[in-house]
Amino acid sequence: MRGARVAILLCFVATTATAQQSVIQSPITQETLPLDTFELAPIVAPPTIQKATVAPGGATLRALDKVSGEVVDFDLTPGQTKQLGRIQVTLGECRFPTGNPAGDASAHLIIRNALDQSEAFSGWMIASSPALNGLDHSRYDVWVLRCITS
Repeated sequence: MRGARVAILLCFVATTATAQQSVIQSPITQETLPLDTFELAPIVAPPTIQKATVAPGGATLRALDKVSGEVVDFDLTPGQTKQLGRIQVTLGECRFPTGNPAGDASAHLIIRNALDQSEAFSGWMIASSPALNGLDHSRYDVWVLRCITS
């Protein structure tokens, strides 16, 4: 119950306290509390946006055939297409944080079903979060491992 009082008081302090006030009155218990007993959370700066560099060498990708259990690692250069069983993977470009080539890679991929050329995936995949925007295919999984910098 005391935690709830403190939380409500902090909200009350944040909305009604001014520089001239040295005490506040609790709206729940009607008790007067000194304002200097509360610590406000520090203001946190927003994260900085890192500039991305396009990797001229392309990307290293990994594919899993869920039926056979076969895992294949392969490299693609920008614009190159690779046939993997019943899918075709085409790399648009691979980007990584400037000044940190080993950092988080992201690649623009187009993945098509080889039989009817329908698009199974088109977009950016991020190496550290493959499930964030991933391929939704009944048989195959594809994800980015890293960019090739040279």
